[in-house]
Amino acid sequence: MTTIRGAAAITGAASGIGRALAIELAQRGCDLALADRDEAGLKTLAAEIGPARKVSVHRVDVGEADDIAQFASEAVAAHPALNIVVNNAGVALMGSFEEIDQAQMDWLFDVNFWGVVHGTRAFLPHLKTRPEAHIVNLSSIFGIVAPPGQSAYAAAKFAVRGFSESVRHELGVADSPVKLSVVHPGGVATAIARNARTGVGVTDNARRVQSIERFETAAKTTPKQAALRIIRGIERNEPRILIGNDARFIDLLQRFRPGTYWAPLQRRLEKMAKGT
Repeated sequence: MTTIRGAAAITGAASGIGRALAIELAQRGCDLALADRDEAGLKTLAAEIGPARKVSVHRVDVGEADDIAQFASEAVAAHPALNIVVNNAGVALMGSFEEIDQAQMDWLFDVNFWGVVHGTRAFLPHLKTRPEAHIVNLSSIFGIVAPPGQSAYAAAKFAVRGFSESVRHELGVADSPVKLSVVHPGGVATAIARNARTGVGVTDNARRVQSIERFETAAKTTPKQAALRIIRGIERNEPRILIGNDARFIDLLQRFRPGTYWAPLQRRLEKMAKGT
């Protein structure tokens, strides 16, 4: 069991799951180092949490390794008892592989994969000095299955999964006080789809609108529910945290049909989009 205490560093904290996690962890007695590109959102969140907890805010672009290194240094200086790191920040990109260019794929990997790697690397030396500590890396249900139109996103989230599992095993072999959980959310009601970039080869705006509508119809889990599930996973030292009934169903489907899951999954998604 990992006790929720000390302080937590959270990337992507100004909205969505990161914001909900900050609020829930603060209520459990954690001080917070909050990182995001959205400084105004961070300040609003800090004001909402109030003076009961020590909260530091940090403007960070997790696609920049130097930003993350500086964040880790400042966060540890502000919160010497910091023992939880949540690499949560992420972005989305709409379009098939042939509709996105290499620069767009590099941008997504810089945030969704390298942001997790750099965050883990920057904080790990400090975390190893704590009696107990926990790293939480956000993958996705698209780190377990890979739908069409998600080649960049799925590749990055599969990479987060593989990286996290290997590092977790290394920490276990070393009998480290640091535990690591990788998180696979299903549809969570955040703004990630609305904020997604569009591939340079995508010319049909109606497809973008339809994609957003389908996501919002399927996203049944609230950010608060996701945050509570992650906190329970931290407390129980769960190596893998699935969020939502949809994630649990898809995980089972992939296990039973590892090479042919897409056809039945597509039928289910189409039914959900129609509300049947």
